Amino acid sequence: MVYSDKAKSYFGETLNQIQSQGLFKEERFICSPQAASIDVEYPQGAPQKKVLNFCANNYLGLSSHPEVVQAAREGLDTRGYGLSSVRFICGTQDIHRTLEQKLSEFLGTEDTILFASCMDANAGVFDVVLDKEDAMIADRLVHASIVDGMRLCKAQLFNYKHSNMAHLEEKLRESQECRFRLIITDGVFSMDGDIAKLDEICNLAEKYDAMVLVDDSHSTGFMGKHGRGTHEHCGVLGRIDLITTTLGKALGGASGGCVSGRKELVELCRQRARPYLFSNTIPPVIVAAAIKVIELISKTTDRRDKLEANTLYFRKEMTQRGFDIREGVHPIAPIMLYNAKLAQDMARDLYAEGIYVIGFAFPVVPQGQARIRVQLSAAHEREDIDKAIAAFTKIGQKYNILGKKKDEIIKLYGL
Repeated sequence: MVYSDKAKSYFGETLNQIQSQGLFKEERFICSPQAASIDVEYPQGAPQKKVLNFCANNYLGLSSHPEVVQAAREGLDTRGYGLSSVRFICGTQDIHRTLEQKLSEFLGTEDTILFASCMDANAGVFDVVLDKEDAMIADRLVHASIVDGMRLCKAQLFNYKHSNMAHLEEKLRESQECRFRLIITDGVFSMDGDIAKLDEICNLAEKYDAMVLVDDSHSTGFMGKHGRGTHEHCGVLGRIDLITTTLGKALGGASGGCVSGRKELVELCRQRARPYLFSNTIPPVIVAAAIKVIELISKTTDRRDKLEANTLYFRKEMTQRGFDIREGVHPIAPIMLYNAKLAQDMARDLYAEGIYVIGFAFPVVPQGQARIRVQLSAAHEREDIDKAIAAFTKIGQKYNILGKKKDEIIKLYGL
């Protein structure tokens, strides 16, 4: 069909509206490996600029770690570039089994199945485990990939107010006629950095005979005493039925995800999960590197401990300087600005100061909840963090937001 002038005009005007609302997402081009300090071309065609990166999911600083890179090279040399197949045909190598076993051991689960991404894991798991006689009971702020996965499932959908245990219990009562019920939550909510109340969720699940699924993408590798995730942090090891998580954040930062948990549920995913059955296998180079990452983080908690120290220091210093920052202990530290254009303008000015952060606004966060999401890493040194704090303070003074809370910022800049 011909791309008509009417269609061209409509979609062009839609893009113009996104831009005028301050919601247009610009891509920056990184011209170096992912690290605490990176070379960036922005805007397109501009000279490269070295900046400190405070918006990557590189929590443990392993994305370009020399041992991880070397393991990837060895994986490429010994197992090849790709499998050209899905797992159940001729796409399973011995190293895939090794990584699944290592992930199960690290997470403290019975079994694990690899997917091309955690988004694929979330797309595949619900329709396998649940049917129309069952119920999904989800926190209202679960990740978009969970929302998409639930849409593919025939089970009845209930949702509860964010981290509201009384409302969750109400939904559990409402759904008691269903055959199976699955409580669904993020372990860490990616925009706010707050942690699910997994201890209370598990208590309610046991009281009402429900299962629990946690997407732990922003936790695996560094939350909890040994870095296993929020289930360790919250003291519920062995009480979570299904964990979905990613290899694309703390665990090396490339791609890949998994479903880990009860062996019967994992095996059902092997038999029926569509993204697993109809997508090519994770490349050997990623599998080999991920195996090395698990080995590194299982030997010592040094990186996890440094990340925790960096996080506490940044949060404390930024709060003292008067920023409206969401409370918490997670390395996601949201600097609340509420106005989309303000978030974009401050991020642009911070880039000029050598600090790479991104302004987030609707639809990534709710309307009127615009922010700059700072993410700390074990790769950051104290001087890196001090430079970021100084730059934020300078730009915060420029926009007159230091010491101001939500109502005052909205009065200055609107929603």
